[in-house]
Amino acid sequence: MTITLCVLLWAHPGREDALIAYEDKVLALVAEHRGRVLQRARTDGSGDQPLEVQMFSFESQEAMDGYLGDERRLALAGERDRAVARTELMRVTPAEQVPEK
Repeated sequence: MTITLCVLLWAHPGREDALIAYEDKVLALVAEHRGRVLQRARTDGSGDQPLEVQMFSFESQEAMDGYLGDERRLALAGERDRAVARTELMRVTPAEQVPEK
C-alpha cells in the first residue's frame, strides 16, 4: 500500500539556506527507497509558517523505513539539527483517493 506524507519544516533563524541544502541531500535518497518526491514548496518562513512544505510517497512501509534508516541520511543528523528547528510529519491521502461520502 502506498504511503503519502506531507512534511512541514521550520528553519532555525538565519539557517534557511542550511535547511534547503540538507533537504536537497536527503531527498535525493528517496528514489533509492522506492519513493517519490511529489512536490517541494517554500514560504518566506515568516510568522509561524514553515519554510518548506514537502509531499512524497513510498511504495510501502518497508520502503519508507528503509529511507528513514538509510545510513547516509542518519549520518547527516548533526547538519539537520543545526538547520531544522521543527518538523511536522503527517500521513495524508491524496484528495483523488478519498472516497466520496
